[in-house]
Amino acid sequence: MQKLNYNIKLGLIPLLLVFLAFTSCTKDGLGFSEDGIVYEIPDPDSDPDPDPDPNAVVVAADEDTSTDLACPASGEFENNTTRNVDVTDPANAGEVDDRSCYSDYSESIIDGTTWGIYNITEGSNHWDAPGTLQPRIERASTIANANVGSFVKFTADFRILEVADAGSFGQDGTYIAQAKGQHTGGGGSPDPAICLYRAHPVYGTGINADKQVAFDIYAERILERGGSGSGREVVFLKQVDKNEIVSFELEVGFKEDPNNSGQKIHYCNAVIGGQAFNWNIPDPDRGTQSKMRYGAYRVRGGRAQIRWANTTLERVNQ
Repeated sequence: MQKLNYNIKLGLIPLLLVFLAFTSCTKDGLGFSEDGIVYEIPDPDSDPDPDPDPNAVVVAADEDTSTDLACPASGEFENNTTRNVDVTDPANAGEVDDRSCYSDYSESIIDGTTWGIYNITEGSNHWDAPGTLQPRIERASTIANANVGSFVKFTADFRILEVADAGSFGQDGTYIAQAKGQHTGGGGSPDPAICLYRAHPVYGTGINADKQVAFDIYAERILERGGSGSGREVVFLKQVDKNEIVSFELEVGFKEDPNNSGQKIHYCNAVIGGQAFNWNIPDPDRGTQSKMRYGAYRVRGGRAQIRWANTTLERVNQ
C-alpha cells in the first residue's frame, strides 16, 4: 500500500479522520443493509426525485380496473341455466365450469396471442348454496384411468394480474390449477382435489405500496386420501411477477414403482417457468383416476384475474 504523505498541517488531521470514518461505511455512494442488500445513499444536496420509483407497476392491457366487484344488476352474467358459458370456438382447451356471476369467460388478443380471461370476485358463486363452495371459472380435462402408463397432461402459459386478499395466509390466494382424482375407501369429497396450485399476493413498496406487484406460488397437497383442511400441506414453490408470461406444465398419472415392480406410483408433476416440482401422491393403490382443472378458483376477498394461453390437454389410457 502506498504510504500516506505526513507533510500535513495538524489542524487538518481531525477533518481527515472524520472523512475516513465516513468512507469506511460507504463505497461509491452505496450503503449495505443488515441483510446484505445494496441500496443507494441519496445526496442531501440534490433535488428530490419527483418519481422515486421508476418501476411503478403497470396496468395490463386486458386488466379489469373497475372498483365495483359486485355481479351486474342487469343480469348480463346471470348464467342460471348452465355452467358451460363459453365463447364460440374458445382458444382455451377443455369444457368450462362457470360459477361466477361477476364475469363470464372472454378472450383478449395481445401481440398476436389469444388469452383466456378468468375474472372472479368474492361472493360471486350464484350456483352453490351461500357460504359453501367458492367462485370459479375453470376448464376441465377428461379422465385417465388408474392403469400404469395412464395420465393426463396440460401445457400452457399463464399471466396473473390479481388474486384474492382476505387478510390472512389461510384465507388469501387463488387457485390457478389443480390435480384431482377419486379414490377407494371413502373419506373426503366425492370429487376430491389432490394438489392445488395457489397464488398469493405480494405487495410493492413506495408508489406500489397498495398494489399487487408479484405472486408467490404454493402447492397445496393432501397428506392422505380424502384430506382437507389440516389434511393438507402448503409448500412454497416460486415467485412470479405481475403480468409475467410463465410457462406451465402439469402431468398427473400412474407409473410403475422403480423400486418395486409389483407396486405403482400416482404422480403429480408440475413444471412452472421451467422449474420442476415433482410430487408423489399418497396411497397410490387407492387412486382410481387422474384429472385436472385450470382457470381461476377461490376468492375469499377482493377479485382474482388469471389469464391462460397456448393451452393443450392430453390424455393417455392404458
